Amino acid sequence: MESMLNKLKSTVTKVTADVTSAVMGNPVTREFDVGRHIASGGNGLAWKIYHGIKKSTKQEVAVFVFDKKVIEKYHKFEKDQIVDSLKRGVQQLTRLRHPRLLTVQHPLEESRDCLAFCTEPVFASLANVLGSWDNLPSPVPSSIQEHKLYDVETKYGLFQVSEGLAFLHSSVKMVHANICPENIILNKSGAWKIMGFDFCIPSVNPSEQELKFTCKEWDPNLPPWCLPNPQYLAPEYILAVNCETASDMYSLGVLIHAVFNKGKAIFEVNRHDIYKSFSRQLDQLSRLSSSVFLNIPEEVREHLKLLLNVTPAVRPDADQMSKIPFFDDVGANTLQYFDTLFQRDNLQKSQFFKGLPKVLPKLPKRVVVQRILPSLTSEFVNPDMVPFVLPNVLLIAEECTKEEYIKLILPELGPVFKQQEPIQILLIFLKKMDLLLTKTPSDEIKNDVLPMVYRALEAPSIQIQELCLNIIPTFANLIDYPSMKNSLIPRIKNACLQTSSLAVRVNSLVCLGKILEYLDKWFVLDEIVPILQQIPSREPAVLMGILGIYKCILTHKKLGITKEQLAGKVLPHLIPLSIDNNLNLSQFTSFMAVIKDMLSKLEAEHKTKLEQLHLMQEQQKSLDINNEMNMAGETQANNAYNQLEQIDKAFKNIGPETPCSGTDSKDTSKQQRKVSLTLEEKQKLAKEQEQAQKFKSQQPLKPKSVTPIVAAKQTKDLTNMLMDNNMASLQGNIRAPPSSGLLPAPSFGSTQGISSPVDNMSTYRNGTNGFNTNMPFPGPGLGMVVSNSNQNLSSGYNLTGPAKLNMMAPSNIPNFNTLNVSTGLSQLSHQHKAPADMSSLDNIFGFQKPKVSINQMSQQKPNQWLPQQSLPSQASQDLSGPSPGTQAITAGQTGFGIQGNPFFSPQNFAHQTTNTTNSSSASNDLKDIFG
Repeated sequence: MESMLNKLKSTVTKVTADVTSAVMGNPVTREFDVGRHIASGGNGLAWKIYHGIKKSTKQEVAVFVFDKKVIEKYHKFEKDQIVDSLKRGVQQLTRLRHPRLLTVQHPLEESRDCLAFCTEPVFASLANVLGSWDNLPSPVPSSIQEHKLYDVETKYGLFQVSEGLAFLHSSVKMVHANICPENIILNKSGAWKIMGFDFCIPSVNPSEQELKFTCKEWDPNLPPWCLPNPQYLAPEYILAVNCETASDMYSLGVLIHAVFNKGKAIFEVNRHDIYKSFSRQLDQLSRLSSSVFLNIPEEVREHLKLLLNVTPAVRPDADQMSKIPFFDDVGANTLQYFDTLFQRDNLQKSQFFKGLPKVLPKLPKRVVVQRILPSLTSEFVNPDMVPFVLPNVLLIAEECTKEEYIKLILPELGPVFKQQEPIQILLIFLKKMDLLLTKTPSDEIKNDVLPMVYRALEAPSIQIQELCLNIIPTFANLIDYPSMKNSLIPRIKNACLQTSSLAVRVNSLVCLGKILEYLDKWFVLDEIVPILQQIPSREPAVLMGILGIYKCILTHKKLGITKEQLAGKVLPHLIPLSIDNNLNLSQFTSFMAVIKDMLSKLEAEHKTKLEQLHLMQEQQKSLDINNEMNMAGETQANNAYNQLEQIDKAFKNIGPETPCSGTDSKDTSKQQRKVSLTLEEKQKLAKEQEQAQKFKSQQPLKPKSVTPIVAAKQTKDLTNMLMDNNMASLQGNIRAPPSSGLLPAPSFGSTQGISSPVDNMSTYRNGTNGFNTNMPFPGPGLGMVVSNSNQNLSSGYNLTGPAKLNMMAPSNIPNFNTLNVSTGLSQLSHQHKAPADMSSLDNIFGFQKPKVSINQMSQQKPNQWLPQQSLPSQASQDLSGPSPGTQAITAGQTGFGIQGNPFFSPQNFAHQTTNTTNSSSASNDLKDIFG
């Protein structure tokens, strides 16, 4: 990439240096900026042609430059001859003015290094186009390499040369004497122009009817630039040293042959032996073969033979040649008419422009763009001709690319967009609006095209407004949304509401209906619908237009009317219109059909909304019930905890004067009054309880036993040791004394034991203490007796003596050896049962009402709650401290055992003793019980 840039840079630098050196110091550079090298022309292609710009007017020109360095090899005399020949040709060209001659815009200027003059813009010479590329830039421009002459260009070009020769021969009385491709220049528009008057011969008797011309004898020793091109010279010029106007016509014949044979002349001429060559040529001309005219069109073959005739008098003159049928072509005539357009009046021009659209499609695009378009746009300065010229310009624009349109046509259309008179200009632009919006850049559309449309909507002419409203929907998709929303729709609204023409109002409604699809829903509802309700007239066409817009809004998938709009604005507007007296039966039917569709949509949408609201309300109620149930569950849990505290307080305050059953009943009734559930909540609660029962009936998960790591010195388990040492005494027979001061003697039947207190005790344990009732009991039964001497409550399998009691414990009595208080409390907190009736326990333990904790018991003297007994020394040692992992229980914690005996409490069963006093009285107490 870098190498390419460097190469391009070096090429540009070299070209710039060549141009600078070529024209350095020449006075032409004072007024003109010399650009790139584009072509070559003149005798021997001696002139380099550059692109130039006039500094004062920025007008485009062609700068012809002859560099004197190319003739440095010649002697001074030869150099002077060459320079004089070139200067003579340019000076003669400058004095002549004709459309078929190259126009000189700045005369010849000479400097030490070059000759230079300026002409009209030039494309190339005919020799360059036909393949002679001498003195061209390297590489040869692609525009020249790829240039192809169309038939119409060839015909009209030869016609132009013929007209130029006719001007020289008849008007100027001059023979050109060097008609060849090097001296035929194609200007920027493609017109063929004659130059190269270096060897022209004026008549010596211009005033006489028979002209006489004198020519110089051919001098082979002169440089080529000082001699004409011998291949295009007539034989008499060389052989008879004679020339006349017919000599130029011979040159024209050779030129025609060369044009149709890629620049190749009929004969090859040897410059060094020119007389012999022309003698041979003279013989060949008398018997030309058909192969010479093989590529020549048939329409011009016979005329070409006449032009190449040996006898000058037989050759047709220039005026006759310009009138041959070969040049009578539609395209050639069209181009010829444009060249003479300035001579025509407006009526002739208008007639010609009306028929031009039929001819333009038959012409090549390059010819139309180069030759016809500039002539058409030049007529824009004449307002009366614009309506006739504009359709042709827009027709050419359709065939152009967007780049060509922007470069060649749009700059010329700018002033025309602003013209309001004649009114046909607006009509023509409106009909071609899709073309303008497609190829015109967005900035020019906003600045030029759309303002023209707005002016048409506001024009006083009703016909213009109607046409504009009819055309707008055809290009609405090309208008940007902001312009349509802010500029176009408001003007259509004004045209609809303020006009007095029924046609304009109806067309406005039709236009709105067609462009609805390019608008958004809310703009239609906010802007278009109110317009319909403001229309004052009630003609059937207007009413049907209103109905059509409503129907389009209702049924269009992109738009749609909300149910609020339907109920509040649309239906109250449409229903009165439907019964207007101006409507006929079919129109009324159309109204009712749309109204029914609207009502159906209104019903469907609102019904759907209400159903959704109802469903949301039901879901909300369900959520509220769940919240209430959650709150009820929390309340029940709090109540369970409160019940647990009440049980603890009941056992602490138990006595004959305050029975537990009454307190519990009162609290339960109060709790029931606090919580009032609905039927659905109760049903759901019952289902949850049933589910909980199912979960409880399942087998409990058995944790995996893990062998604990025994410390080096571990305190022995007091309960296990006592149970092992006294198992025999617990299973033995214990005799009760005849009388006991602890319990009153109950009365039993013949077959009834003291089962009520024990049953109450088991019921209390299983139902109200919160322990797991499924835990196994270590023994099958329990025997209890009251001792008279020691007042001890012992357990065993058999009772003997007068007061023998046989009490079987239920199988579901918990194993207190593995139970702890924390488990019981956690289960009790999830129970929803009311506190059990404790009245049966009052009969057994009514004489004792201890209200102290274990800590307080340990601080009291043994004789305050049990008779003193002695314990084994090992048991005394085990009471010296709690077992490993035990947890202290404060006086505020809840727990219960057999009333009056703290060793049957869950705290002792779980080895959770606190602040146990290692005293001799405690040891004696244990000895009294288990001794």
